[in-house]
Amino acid sequence: MAPLKIVEGIAAPLLRENIDTDIIIPSREITSPGREGYGVKAFAPWRYAAPGGPENTDFVLNRAPYRQAVILVAGANFGCGSSREMAVWALVQFGLRVLIAPSFGAIFRINCVRNGVLAIELDETLVAELGALAATVPHGWRIDLEALCITPPRGEPIAFTIDADDREVLLTGLDAIDRTWQQRAAIEAFEREDRVRRPWVWNRSS
Repeated sequence: MAPLKIVEGIAAPLLRENIDTDIIIPSREITSPGREGYGVKAFAPWRYAAPGGPENTDFVLNRAPYRQAVILVAGANFGCGSSREMAVWALVQFGLRVLIAPSFGAIFRINCVRNGVLAIELDETLVAELGALAATVPHGWRIDLEALCITPPRGEPIAFTIDADDREVLLTGLDAIDRTWQQRAAIEAFEREDRVRRPWVWNRSS
C-alpha cells in the first residue's frame, strides 16, 4: 500500500447522500479475477448511459477537469450497504485518494484505511461549503495527513481528526501484518523463552 502523506490536486463534488457500494461498484461489474480493472467501473450506473454503453456526460466525474480528481467531496453515509472491498479498489484505481463527507459506512471506512484512502469526516454544513467550492474552483486543493489539515484553494485551512492508529497505517503504508512483523525480533525472543519455560506446549504431537 502506497503511503499517504500529502495529496494535492483536483477536488470533485458529489453531494448525494447514501451513496452505497452498489453504486460505487455494482455487483454485475465484479467480474475481474484479481484486484485490477475496477477503475473504469467506478460509479458505473451513473457514469454510463447503459451497461457497456457510452459515458453519461452529465455525470461530474466524466467532465473535465474532474476526470483527474484525487479528492471527492460527498454526502452523508457515503459507502453504505455491502462490505465489498472492490468499492474502494474502484475509487483508488479511478485516482481518488481522499474522501470528505459528513459520515461513512462503517465497514467501507475500514476498507478505505486498508487500501490507502483517507476518509475525512466533517460537519455537514462545512462539507456542503467545500462541495460548492469544488464545483467552482476544482484546482489547488491540498490535504496534509501529517498536519491533519485541509487547505482549500480559497479560505482558511481546515483542521480534521482521524483515529491515531488509522493515521499511522496511512502514513506508513503498512498494514496490520506489516506492523506486527516489525516486532519480529521481540516475537522470536518470546518464543525462545517460552520454549524453555513451557516445553510441553511446543512439543505436543499433532
